[in-house]
Amino acid sequence: MVRNFFIAAAMLIAGSANAQKPTTDVAVQQGQYEPTWESLAGWDCPEWFKDAKFGIWAHWGPQCQAEDGDWYARHMYYEGSGQYNWHVSHFGNPSEYGLKELCRDWKAEQWNPDSLVALYKSVGARFFFTLGQHHDNFDLWQSPYQEWNSVNMGPQRDIVGEWAAACKKYGLPLGVSMHGSHAWTWLEASQKYDGNLTKADGAGTWWEGYDPQELYAQRHEHSTGWEKSGSIHAQWGWQNGAAQPSQEYKMKFQNRVLQCINDYQPDMLYFDDTVMPFYGCDESIGLNILAHYYNKRLQLTGQSDVVVMGKILEDVHKKAMLWDVERGVPDNIQEYYWQTCTCIGQWHYDINVYNGGGYKSAQQVISMLIDIVSKNGNMLLSVPIRGNGSLDDKELAVLAGIKAWMDQNSESIYCTRPWKTFGEGPLAESANPLNAQGFNEKNNYSNRDVRYVQRDGLLYATIMRWPDKGTFTMQSLGSASPYYNGKVKSVILLGYGNVEFTQDANGLSVTVPSPVNEIAPVYKITFE
Repeated sequence: MVRNFFIAAAMLIAGSANAQKPTTDVAVQQGQYEPTWESLAGWDCPEWFKDAKFGIWAHWGPQCQAEDGDWYARHMYYEGSGQYNWHVSHFGNPSEYGLKELCRDWKAEQWNPDSLVALYKSVGARFFFTLGQHHDNFDLWQSPYQEWNSVNMGPQRDIVGEWAAACKKYGLPLGVSMHGSHAWTWLEASQKYDGNLTKADGAGTWWEGYDPQELYAQRHEHSTGWEKSGSIHAQWGWQNGAAQPSQEYKMKFQNRVLQCINDYQPDMLYFDDTVMPFYGCDESIGLNILAHYYNKRLQLTGQSDVVVMGKILEDVHKKAMLWDVERGVPDNIQEYYWQTCTCIGQWHYDINVYNGGGYKSAQQVISMLIDIVSKNGNMLLSVPIRGNGSLDDKELAVLAGIKAWMDQNSESIYCTRPWKTFGEGPLAESANPLNAQGFNEKNNYSNRDVRYVQRDGLLYATIMRWPDKGTFTMQSLGSASPYYNGKVKSVILLGYGNVEFTQDANGLSVTVPSPVNEIAPVYKITFE
């Protein structure tokens, strides 16, 4: 009887969803911006984003239901992998309990977007991101172009819409991240299990009326070659034997993104792609999205003050959108504004990271933020949410540590701009190249490393770890330094007050008292 109830309920939902499915494409907004890199280069990164510096990301969806880490919906289909074994032991064989069941059973019963956004703002975030859809292809909003969405099943809630309402209430710009372009190849391992099911196979099941191919998109030839490289990333740009997506699949993705833009009017979009979705096989989709987004915002507000983020950009792309670096920081100040996206643990919630004490500390997060801001960038920090919609106690402790430092020192972060040099010390003098889209964030910051930013004629100098009590010399402020900025008038240690100092050819020597916070001291320097 219980099974029949679920089947009947699913059929009702499916019928309603199918009845609303559009038959036409979303029109690309026409206007000042045309879908070419030359035209899109007229975009400028908005000042509000440059001022905001720090955002928090809810990288949260049905894969978090398993609480076994990132890329779960892919690796649950890889026999012998840790996530496959976890899946079999907790849910059963993926032939019978696959991604679609994970989406069904994700209920998010403890999720309260209002309280979470209020918390994030109190910690110091000045913008917020929600996942729109991951590589699992499941849309987290009322998505007419994707029947597998969070309103039709699972939580039966408009995740993006509720996050948007909370952001509006607390005055945080809203971003939506879109990762679904990769489902075509990313879910190929499901072909051996339930990935090739069709709508006709659903007769008498809980998903009767739904088409699994709308979710899995797997009735195509499997990619070749990536197994030799050991990583699907070798095909992230649709090369090296990647199965090429159909026109229908690409247009479905474009329609979903344009509809989300039209209905929710986000301030930012993030694409987990080399440059833009389908770049490498079809440049038109990404260009259409960019032109539509900028023109739509221009029509609504008179300004194209939105931000689109992509990875591994060349200069021609950096003029039209924002460069995102995943889990990494460039060596030097960047000409074009940019962003680091990183996470305190795994991208999707992982109970093993919690049990193993694997979260980044507040000190690690703040150190990266200071470094990033000194190099003309922003930080987008993911704080993993459990499947039920809650944060765990260790995550709350990390956020409390971030808040404590930001409450005292945030004037050295918000609204600042790079100085003549980003800093000095051992790390400033060593090379730390990016690996593909990033992945160089394990920096060993020390109490000899300094980072500089400026704001309203003031200079902020942060020593990345508390030095020993006594004095500390900042060589970049010496009269013999190429960065000499003139005679110093006063020095204030934030959270403490005025400190004594001396200045000569060798540098500015400041007094270091006992620590006034647990992370790093910030000196506010005024010049005559």
